[in-house]
Amino acid sequence: MKSATFPSVRVEPELRAAAEDVLQDGESLSSFVEQAIRDNIARRLNLREFVARGLVSRAEAKQTGDYVSADEVLAGLETRLDEAKAKARAKHNR
Repeated sequence: MKSATFPSVRVEPELRAAAEDVLQDGESLSSFVEQAIRDNIARRLNLREFVARGLVSRAEAKQTGDYVSADEVLAGLETRLDEAKAKARAKHNR
């Protein structure tokens, strides 16, 4: 497959310097920018899929009338958080 290029991007010198400052050993500015683009694409695809699942879930809830209250969701999340904290404490105390 033939490679393609992205258009040049004009940035403030401070932004370029900040990017160069965080480069890892052997990493080029070009590879850093390419990875940033790949990461952003992945995030946006994940967001798109998340929203699509949410819309499907909303439509199903409207159709069936089967909803979960915010209080139930928050209580479940609180339980999961408490369990994770207890597990972390137990692991730390070994």
